[in-house]
Amino acid sequence: MERWGVDGFDAFVAARWSSLLHVARLLTGGDRQRAEDLVQEALVKLWFAWPRIAEQAPEAYVRQVLVRMAARSARRRWWGERPVERLPDRPGPGDLSAAVAERSRLEAALALLPPKHRAAVVLRYCEDLSEAQVAEALGCPVGTARSHASRGVARLRQILSGTVRHLG
Repeated sequence: MERWGVDGFDAFVAARWSSLLHVARLLTGGDRQRAEDLVQEALVKLWFAWPRIAEQAPEAYVRQVLVRMAARSARRRWWGERPVERLPDRPGPGDLSAAVAERSRLEAALALLPPKHRAAVVLRYCEDLSEAQVAEALGCPVGTARSHASRGVARLRQILSGTVRHLG
């Protein structure tokens, strides 16, 4: 375990910012602004706990804060999205942006998952945490974390294969 000294908060943030932002972005369904806000709020909480946490596991602590804050913020009904007059064009075959489009498609599919399923999938398969670490971050038993991840992956497969019927 990497040790961060009493004055190591800045070094920790500099070293882990992009990784934490990546996790937050996946937890928020690809919304970069919400992800940045989430990371900043989590780091504020870490700052106040830093003297206690610095020598233990600051990354695990901030990851758990991210998951809980993302679940809480997912319950909000409005995030300030603004409608646009024209939808963007879809990428054509051989388009260099196809990889970006596919990643955006995955982020959009993740956004459709319930918050606990999304968190379990992101932590288990994107962050490559063990089932025990995912359970600890979610604050639930290992079996429950495994169930959240399994159901999340199954739902992602449905969404991405296009077999989900859209009602409305």
